[in-house]
Amino acid sequence: MKFNKRLLIVWLILASLTLAYLWIDHSVGGSLKSSAVVTSSVIVIALVKVRIIFREFMEVRNAPVLLCRLTDAWVVLMAVALLSCYFVGVQIR
Repeated sequence: MKFNKRLLIVWLILASLTLAYLWIDHSVGGSLKSSAVVTSSVIVIALVKVRIIFREFMEVRNAPVLLCRLTDAWVVLMAVALLSCYFVGVQIR
């Protein structure tokens, strides 16, 4: 079995992003109260993780340029959709 240093680094980055989310959650106190900064941060962290998983674990890194751009566009579309839903919901509430 070959040791892949790149995947270890990617895994460490994903783990550190998860720890960042847990730190954010703990700093809020785990309560149901959230702020725009906390919610936006969690959404951004999740989407960064999705992009890393696309690139590294779904082998999009070596795919044709069109597929790379389409997955990046999907991540941006999800960011816009999730953040828009959140901020519109806050304004309606």
